[in-house]
Amino acid sequence: MDFAPIWEQLAHSIREIPRSGLLFTALVAMIAGVVGSVLLRHMPRLGRLLRLGSTLALVAVLVLVVLQLSRLDPRFSLAVPEIGLPEQLVVGEETRIPMHIDGHYWLEAEINGHRAAFLVDTGATLTAVSQATADAAGLEERNGSLPIRLQTANGAVAAYMTNIEELRFGNVAARGLDAVIAPGLGDTNVIGMNLLSRLASVRIEQEELILTPNNPQPDLDAASSESEV
Repeated sequence: MDFAPIWEQLAHSIREIPRSGLLFTALVAMIAGVVGSVLLRHMPRLGRLLRLGSTLALVAVLVLVVLQLSRLDPRFSLAVPEIGLPEQLVVGEETRIPMHIDGHYWLEAEINGHRAAFLVDTGATLTAVSQATADAAGLEERNGSLPIRLQTANGAVAAYMTNIEELRFGNVAARGLDAVIAPGLGDTNVIGMNLLSRLASVRIEQEELILTPNNPQPDLDAASSESEV
């Protein structure tokens, strides 16, 4: 499996900050802080309010940036992607996934019947799952396969080839999918190009990832909701 060098992923994340509105928010907050300082002498209450708002906004931006960049380091086991994932929708023959607040695209998939969050990464050649996800989904190391090395933010780590019987999300279903079990990736699961290349098209429009399968399947989330009624 071939992940892009960590500095390339870092640069990509930084480039995404303006698109997610964080840079604009930071600039507005800084301007509000300056205006608040100017108004302190003549309108102290309004000045203090502007400065407080500026400080809180900048702290919030800093926290979001740290959370975004921390996803590049497997030593961080943050559960951010699992909390408040943008709703993925099936529209016609397409599965649409809005950009997450961290600037990446996350989806909820069902792997051998087990639900898990996946990062969509076009820089990854193969789909990768964490050890915890592999255990929950009943994935095992492929017999006779040699360990491979993955380059991560924490250095090179060992990974093992496996096979996913079925991975589903939205109206997409991939069967007999090669993947790697990568303990060194922490809790992160990754959808790689070996799955994305099976689709009819993959595109991004207005901060929304649009996936179109060759053979659309029934909406997984809709089917799950009906079975619970």
